[in-house]
Amino acid sequence: MRKPFAFQSFLVTILTALSFIMLAPLIHILSVSLSSPLYAQAKQVYFWPKGLQFAVYKKIISMDEMWRAMGVSVYITIVGTLITLALTSMFAYALSRTSMPGRTWIMRLIVLTFILPAPLIPGFLLVKSLHMLDTLWSLMIPGATSAFYVIIMRTFFRNVSSELFDAAKIDGCGEAGIYFRVVLPLSTAVIATIGLFHAVYQWNTYFSALIFIRDKTLYPLQVLLQNLVAKKGLNNFMGEVQFELNMPVTPEMMNAGIIIFATVPILIVYPFLQRYFVKGAMLGSLKE
Repeated sequence: MRKPFAFQSFLVTILTALSFIMLAPLIHILSVSLSSPLYAQAKQVYFWPKGLQFAVYKKIISMDEMWRAMGVSVYITIVGTLITLALTSMFAYALSRTSMPGRTWIMRLIVLTFILPAPLIPGFLLVKSLHMLDTLWSLMIPGATSAFYVIIMRTFFRNVSSELFDAAKIDGCGEAGIYFRVVLPLSTAVIATIGLFHAVYQWNTYFSALIFIRDKTLYPLQVLLQNLVAKKGLNNFMGEVQFELNMPVTPEMMNAGIIIFATVPILIVYPFLQRYFVKGAMLGSLKE
């Protein structure tokens, strides 16, 4: 009895240490954004704010372009995730049915995309030919399906009892009825898992926006942050902050505040899906 307890204690200790290591940078950034400029400039802030103040966040919240970019990110995250779940689940369900002709060759082509991903220039020309440049569709449609998601969901569907399908057919359900009335209600865990994966990916959309979007009003949050933090936009922004607040605000504080502003919303979503996450990932990875 002692050995399992000792081993579990060891695992808890290791995982707690790893969790702190992963959270430490975020805690440090949050502390810097909430600290007095004097302490932040002197690099004296570590894991607890010194000289607590909220001037940085007051300015960030007052920026119209920040909220516009936030709205764009929220929109493409919600709509893009729903599109991905719909397409992926239907595609995976079709591939999980033994009666589908050519499913073996289709699966081979899907696996081939792991080795030969779509090149950048043909992808850009395809989006342009579909007249999706400078639209939010260009940030949601090209990445709407993923071979990884399809394989996980297909494997999950293959593990659903075939007796349920037979019972549904006896009750008069076709393939669409089985999909909506049997498969989807039993797939909450894997749908939540894939949804969380893609929501994080969609929220962090950056490179696609740089390629496909030229209208600044359609920039998602990550692109706006890059313009503020890495380019001259932050210098103008810093000048406005110092003038309006009549106090020095260091670039490190502004960078930290902007990063927290962009990170917290997606972190809030995870606790609501956490109970499905592990179950969905494990069930979807079972060997056939």
